[in-house]
Amino acid sequence: MAPRANWKGFLRLSLVTCPVALYPATSESEKVSFNQLNRATGHRIKYLKVDADTGDEVANEDIVKGYKVDTDTFIEVTKEELENVALESTRTIEIDEFVDKTDIDPRYLIRPYYLRPDGKVGHDAFAVIRETIREMDKVAIGRVVLTNREHIIALEPLDKGLMGTLLRYPYEVRDPKEYFDEIDDVKVTKDMLDLARHIVEQKAGSFEPDKFEDQYETALVELINQKRAGKPITPKERPRGENVVDLMDALRKSVGGAAADTRAQKKPAKKSKKAAAGQKEMLMPIAGKKPAKEAAAKKPAGAARRKSA
Repeated sequence: MAPRANWKGFLRLSLVTCPVALYPATSESEKVSFNQLNRATGHRIKYLKVDADTGDEVANEDIVKGYKVDTDTFIEVTKEELENVALESTRTIEIDEFVDKTDIDPRYLIRPYYLRPDGKVGHDAFAVIRETIREMDKVAIGRVVLTNREHIIALEPLDKGLMGTLLRYPYEVRDPKEYFDEIDDVKVTKDMLDLARHIVEQKAGSFEPDKFEDQYETALVELINQKRAGKPITPKERPRGENVVDLMDALRKSVGGAAADTRAQKKPAKKSKKAAAGQKEMLMPIAGKKPAKEAAAKKPAGAARRKSA
């Protein structure tokens, strides 16, 4: 079953309308996350919402939004006033135009969503809009309100549904001149380009997300499992960056290294034992570990703190 929709409303192309639901296309729930603890007790830290002047705790129902005008001056805006802002995109994604995908600067891309028909009605209208976009080989541009903000959204066919990507507004994209103007104008010789091109050709491949591993996430899982098992933690030596003195020599050595990597990749690789279910599988109880009650009685010194009952 699909997760709960972030937004429900209507998708409209001129007079063709259908009910749709918007779902996040990505998730970070599988990543290792940490809580803040009191070192002395091992208990979690709790944050309270307090009045900045009086220090008194404020109930959620008494908290409102405010726009800062001056140091101590705010314009209060209520939830009802925000809801009354008249934007059609609050409930409808109106397709305004169609553009070529290559026209969209990658800097404007924020995050992807899945769009599908909501309920049993509207599948025919949804299919007409989807196949029209597919047939024209275009990206549909519309507007949608999420978390009280209107966003530009780019829609394109994906399997039987649509993928919607939120886009930034121009004022959110920084001018690259602020960062690139101080870069020196360097004359790159043909020999350097030839060597560098040879490295690229040896490393050329196709984008296959499944072959990438989050090495930092894996290292975190290993660290946590070692601490659960009460094993000593020994820091690994950090790689040292070498100062390149002769760029041509470095390029030549890189060509040799790239060739060795290519030969190694041609050898049949061992299948990964990592479960497809995600990182949660890797944090399951360690094989051979004693039952919880017995382990608690013989808890190793390096084990994680448990919250007292």
